[in-house]
Amino acid sequence: MAPIAKVGGLGDVVTGLARACLSRGHTVDIMLPFYECIQKEQISELTLITSYGSFHDGNWVPTNAYRGTVSGIPVIFIEPSNHFFKGQSVYGGSYDETEAYLFFSRACLEWMQVTLVQPDIIHVHEWQTGGLPLLYWDMYHNLSLKKPRITLTIHNMEHYGECRQEQLDKCGLDGSIYATEEKAVDDRTVGHNPERLSLLKGGIVYSNSILTVSPTYLKETLCSGWLASTLLRHRDKYVGILNGIDTDMWNPATDIFLPAKFNAKDLEGKKLCKYYVQKGLGLDLKGDSIIKGDNTIDASVKVPLVVCITRLVAQKGLHLITHAIKRVEELGGQMIVLGKAPDRRVESEFKYLADLHNQGPSVRILLIYSEELSHMLYAAADMVLVPSMYEPCGLAQMIGMRYGAVPIVRKTGGLADTVFDMDNQSNREMANGFVFEGIDEGSLNWALDRAFSYYRENPSVWAGTVRKVMEIDNSWNNTAGKYIDVYNSVRVR
Repeated sequence: MAPIAKVGGLGDVVTGLARACLSRGHTVDIMLPFYECIQKEQISELTLITSYGSFHDGNWVPTNAYRGTVSGIPVIFIEPSNHFFKGQSVYGGSYDETEAYLFFSRACLEWMQVTLVQPDIIHVHEWQTGGLPLLYWDMYHNLSLKKPRITLTIHNMEHYGECRQEQLDKCGLDGSIYATEEKAVDDRTVGHNPERLSLLKGGIVYSNSILTVSPTYLKETLCSGWLASTLLRHRDKYVGILNGIDTDMWNPATDIFLPAKFNAKDLEGKKLCKYYVQKGLGLDLKGDSIIKGDNTIDASVKVPLVVCITRLVAQKGLHLITHAIKRVEELGGQMIVLGKAPDRRVESEFKYLADLHNQGPSVRILLIYSEELSHMLYAAADMVLVPSMYEPCGLAQMIGMRYGAVPIVRKTGGLADTVFDMDNQSNREMANGFVFEGIDEGSLNWALDRAFSYYRENPSVWAGTVRKVMEIDNSWNNTAGKYIDVYNSVRVR
């Protein structure tokens, strides 16, 4: 959950969706492990509300539930007295994560049972809580929890939640019951010894509704990957809804991180943001005008600035990002990459590129995660690059557009649902960026070259496109209604 336990886009989605549902008058509580790394000063009114026991591996583990408020949203933090969720980061602690998340799933249901809370909907996300629907229908529904129905959102189908039968045994279920193709067996391990289970597959089978984060990604997941057959069997309860962005947090007219504010009707502040970032990072300002006494920029900025803000993982199209650095420089543009690489080899490759370029005039590679800097870079950017191999939804292209950066994207998943090519004659009114289909460097070149020529040769069309993308409504307001329709379709009246 952003900002207290944020690793990627999932954190933004949880916060944005919760806030949008609250603003429509629904009652929302977020349940989260009380990760040791959470900074408690970001939680207001933190109080212990329940002490109870939750089952794990033959014992009832003393567990505390706390209530607090984060970004105006009520949150219940579950804190077991054992070693689960200890460590300096949200993921990758020195405990067994599968067992920890199965414990958390049961502890949430146990808390509802102990406190007699019966929500209409329990909305679970990803494999980490994929075990909760199994625990609900095969255990707690037979005890006292009758009313809730379960919605599962899959944000990334590549993370399956591999699980051994004995790990399910430890949370109090009989793991052997789930080792069938109809339930939770990992189809890739059928016939192996031992066969594995998949918590994500179990969640798909046992949830009342399944969501994924864009209509195109839904189609892609029905056509490829080993879960396609399970999803096809459950097609009637499977829906694709685009994520929104939090338009309060991402708003160039009010953004506290920006040196100058701007909006679609007055773009002077955007030019100032670009100048500020170029100057601050020591990028070459030749061809740029200087700031006049009244803090406006004298003439339009000549050098296109391309920004890529991403986790540096294979999914994000690393070979295309490294190629773009070279190509943008050849085209006489500037490029800034902001992001961390969890993999050591990837990190050393980008460190090498950073050492190569960061003293030069046109490229900066910043291997950090910085919320403040990301706001400034989106505001400064003329173009935002998202060359993903697959992208279930993607938030960077939506945030970029909100800040007047024209997107350059690969046609996949949510990118295909939000960005439409400027040169597609059949869809002029939707046109808002540059789209390429291949995974090769030539395909990316084709999109970059067209973007640069529009920027330089059609300044009035470009300015019109900047205004147009800023006015597109990718807010949660637009999307939350579709989620609520799904909730209403499964809840018990």
